[in-house]
Amino acid sequence: MNTLYLGTQGFTYPSWVGPFYPPGTPASAFLARYAAQFSTVELDTTFYAIPRASTIAGWRERTPAGFRFAAKFPQTITHQRGLAGCGDEMAAFLDAMAQLGDKLGPLLLQMPPSWGAGGFDALAAFLQTLPADFRYALEVRHPSWLAKAMLPRLLSLLQGHGVALCLVQHAWMPVLDETTAPFVYIRWLGRREDIPDDDFSHVRVNRDAQLDRWAGQIKGYLDAGLSVYGYFNNHYQGHSPASVRAMQMRLTDAAEPALQEPLFPR
Repeated sequence: MNTLYLGTQGFTYPSWVGPFYPPGTPASAFLARYAAQFSTVELDTTFYAIPRASTIAGWRERTPAGFRFAAKFPQTITHQRGLAGCGDEMAAFLDAMAQLGDKLGPLLLQMPPSWGAGGFDALAAFLQTLPADFRYALEVRHPSWLAKAMLPRLLSLLQGHGVALCLVQHAWMPVLDETTAPFVYIRWLGRREDIPDDDFSHVRVNRDAQLDRWAGQIKGYLDAGLSVYGYFNNHYQGHSPASVRAMQMRLTDAAEPALQEPLFPR
């Protein structure tokens, strides 16, 4: 069944209090307030460390049925080890994430910009070790992966393992329209220099043309029976909850669909 999950990259931003979270909302209530509005979030904290069991239990308990957490693989796996010799770290991370149960969405391998196509063999070996009972997405940031001789090899490898190639909107990579899994994973990223003061309380960059094009692309995926997970960061426009709303409005007639009235049935 095709399902649309749209959310933000993270939810713990103090500058959202007022424009998104009600005034006076304490940090401890951010997630519950967030999950009343959107059906998914991408966790950035897992990139820095594997969360404790008590933290994961809190995430699960403060979100309603049908909510989905996407999570980044730890940087020890992607950035420090380049996917090589990290079996213990991978097992520990997957064991932790499995505690989310049916609220667990895809797990993202966000590779560093320095990781070029010379890592193909390491990627192929790593994918062979991944348990099949999770969903995975791969984000590459080095242009060598998109070379004419390399891209078909990458797509074939990912398709063989059912891993989604992360589709990214960012200045450093061209926009792709390639599907390699039964779901699509999209990330909308802005440049830090566009919003250097980290005031994420309002929209500051107009992306209407990009959003229009992406909406058409997403409709095509849904029409093809694919589920879509999409996540905006604050630097994309300045206030990622507004970016989610803008995309929702392009994909449905409802202005602000709530989690309890989903865009598409779960």
